[in-house]
Amino acid sequence: LTSVIGYLTLLDESRDLTAEQRAKFVGISLEKAYRLEQLINEFFEITRFNINTVTLERNRIDLNMMLEQMADEFYPMLSEKKLTVQIDMPEHIIMFADADKIARVFDNLFKNAVSYSYESTSIKIGARIRRNRVIIKIRNHCDEIPKEKLDRLFEKFYRIDSSRNSSSGGSGLGLAIARQITELHGGSISAKSTSEHTDFTVVLPYVNAELLSDEELDF
Repeated sequence: LTSVIGYLTLLDESRDLTAEQRAKFVGISLEKAYRLEQLINEFFEITRFNINTVTLERNRIDLNMMLEQMADEFYPMLSEKKLTVQIDMPEHIIMFADADKIARVFDNLFKNAVSYSYESTSIKIGARIRRNRVIIKIRNHCDEIPKEKLDRLFEKFYRIDSSRNSSSGGSGLGLAIARQITELHGGSISAKSTSEHTDFTVVLPYVNAELLSDEELDF
């Protein structure tokens, strides 16, 4: 907001600005305004989750299709950094959860993976069913995250690299929201990092939605 006010003040008070300077300042102001809108929306969303009154609208989810669609939607960002995506799901997973909110979890994790991946590398997405749990892992190749930063990844407003500007880094809310949604589902989310790659792992209770009748889904 300070940046928006600052540039708009320059536009209002400086009468000798060239057309090129005005266009530049308008562009920056617009970019910052969009950024502010995104931050406010995310802030309201995470505040809503903090109230613990969120109702989960559970339904059948085709996890394979959801992850494949997500990878397709990120194609422009992937192309820009020459990234590829490998999806490893040996079995078809139909689960029971809130589709919109779970999609938000994976969207935030994938966005984070794309932002920090080395160019011309691969992002790997895998899923397995283990002891009534579905485990989803997203792995990307990036700089190793030090343990002291790894422990804080899911804190509100925490950013791995504070030197990244607003156009190249997130608000620090995405991973916090992902954790809250996962925990609302009775699951967990964690991260591990080595010198070769970083893994984000989501563990969710697994109920095979194919085995549920329409009566059981209706409540």
